Amino acid sequence: MPRQANPAFMRPMTISPDLAAVVGQGPMPRSEVVKKLWAYIKSKGLQDKVNKRNINADEALKKVFGGKATVSMFEMTKLVSKHLS
Repeated sequence: MPRQANPAFMRPMTISPDLAAVVGQGPMPRSEVVKKLWAYIKSKGLQDKVNKRNINADEALKKVFGGKATVSMFEMTKLVSKHLS
């Protein structure tokens, strides 16, 4: 039996202006936000070369990350949640 997608995970979320500057205008599901965030990080080469679990923020991401220059990918998820409603 195929696994059902979690409807809460697929629900379109409202995106803050700071996050929209990185992933584009919402609303969009959290899964799509995360996918676009990773595409942005990879396109700008923001993943730390030594410790791949860390993201080095550019100016746009610093606004999303509460001013932090470097965050772990686990911390990133928590910080991005503050920009979704």
